[in-house]
Amino acid sequence: MSFVPKETIEVIAQSIGITNLSSDVALALAPDLEYRIREIMQESIKCMRHSMRTCLTTDDVDTALALRNLEPIYGFTSSDPLRFKRAAGHKDLFYIDDKDVEIKDLIEAPLPKAPLDTSITSHWLAIEGIQPAIPENAPVEAPSEIRKSEYKEDGIPVDVKLPVKHLITRELQLYYEKITELTLNKPGSIPFRRALVSLAADSGLHPLVPYLTCFVADEVARNLNNFAVLFALMRLVRSLLQNSQIHIELYLHQLMPPIITCIVAKKIGSRLSDNHWELRNFSANLVASICQRFGHIYHNLQSRVTKTFLHSFLDPTKALPQHYGAIKGIQALGSRVIRLLILPNLEPYLHLLEPEMQPEKQKNEIKRNEAWRVYGALLCAVGQCTHEKVKMFGSMLSPLTRITSRGNGKAMIAMAGKRKASTDNIMQQQQQPPLKKLATDGPGGVVPMNPMSDMQGSTGSYSTMKGVPSMSMARQLSNDNAVQGREVGDQQRKVSSTLAQAWKDDTDAGNLVSSVVELFGESVLPFVPNPEACMFL
Repeated sequence: MSFVPKETIEVIAQSIGITNLSSDVALALAPDLEYRIREIMQESIKCMRHSMRTCLTTDDVDTALALRNLEPIYGFTSSDPLRFKRAAGHKDLFYIDDKDVEIKDLIEAPLPKAPLDTSITSHWLAIEGIQPAIPENAPVEAPSEIRKSEYKEDGIPVDVKLPVKHLITRELQLYYEKITELTLNKPGSIPFRRALVSLAADSGLHPLVPYLTCFVADEVARNLNNFAVLFALMRLVRSLLQNSQIHIELYLHQLMPPIITCIVAKKIGSRLSDNHWELRNFSANLVASICQRFGHIYHNLQSRVTKTFLHSFLDPTKALPQHYGAIKGIQALGSRVIRLLILPNLEPYLHLLEPEMQPEKQKNEIKRNEAWRVYGALLCAVGQCTHEKVKMFGSMLSPLTRITSRGNGKAMIAMAGKRKASTDNIMQQQQQPPLKKLATDGPGGVVPMNPMSDMQGSTGSYSTMKGVPSMSMARQLSNDNAVQGREVGDQQRKVSSTLAQAWKDDTDAGNLVSSVVELFGESVLPFVPNPEACMFL
């Protein structure tokens, strides 16, 4: 028994012009129609599942009909759901209520706009996380509470700052919450130290790096009066830099401002007991390590950092703690930066700093202590530069060399500190055969003008016995000594250039030490190594 009634077959037959269809034929066609409908629907469901959907569409039915080599159904391409109406007088008969359209209305309807030519344009998807309201960007509905908070009191709308959806695992979320809690509430506890060790070694923390960098930037700006939290944040940054498994260089633009803030901030902490000097030193070392590690990737990184420090150092309106941080930042970048930035401005700066250090002119003990801190920072920076310059000069002062020659015609450099040859060695050299003695006698291994006259009596029988002509022997000795003379000349030029460089370094190092001693007195002498100090003092 088919679920398709014979009345449905009769209605379909009448719709295509068959009016005399008998009841027996209608009953025979009903089971076959049911079988064909089931077959098409099964194929349609397969197409739906292969498309990873749960809703059956007309496209699935058309695909099933195409698989069966049947003509697709026309007029059902709309994505809107179809609306069926029950046929009057029939309980199980439905039809689609199609609206009749007049041909006149279709002809008089205005033509649609012509499609635009294919082109490529660029526009901003988001600027600092905010999607600009331009026609190219589809409008995104924001939650009502966010929209209310982003509107001003006068009713002028502003850009809606939508949250960025970033999926991280539940374990990483708990890890991030624990790290932030320990940093803000228990910065000196043992669990926080263990968390720092985990941050420096764990290889699966890269999804949390953007969140941690934003956390550091926000909390540094919010907790400038909380010394403990600032120091904990800088220690957290150091742990991230020590982790070789994460790509921290992608987020340096977020990390550098808070680190430099901890170096040149006007005031850090709210209590006099807060050792903000140590925090500035710690942060300066972080900046130096970042420039050393990622300077080859970002070529203007160190120049921008140096410009910031130099501006803080030379600005007289800045506070003394800011000058201290700038000096420590320049010192951490190396002696070359100290020599280029601090030494040319050292003397006028000390003239301005001197009144702040004297109790007669500066009655405020706190500012006087800050001035002495700055003086100590300058002394350490200049002392470091002096130490490395003198050490480099000391390495150039190797014992003088003298050039001798060996019997094989090669130049040999003998150190002046070695002992001279003994009398026995000289006597043994004099007793050598004339051929060997000829190659070794004379200054620098120079051959006498008439070597054949010296060889006639002593070496004539030797050369005749060996069957070697005396003229070829003389030519060979001349060639060997010519090569030897060129090697000796090259070596002498190298020694001369080395001595010239040593003399230049001697002059520079001497001028540096003398000028520094004039400015700082004997306080700078501990920075000069003892072996080299006797050369200048």
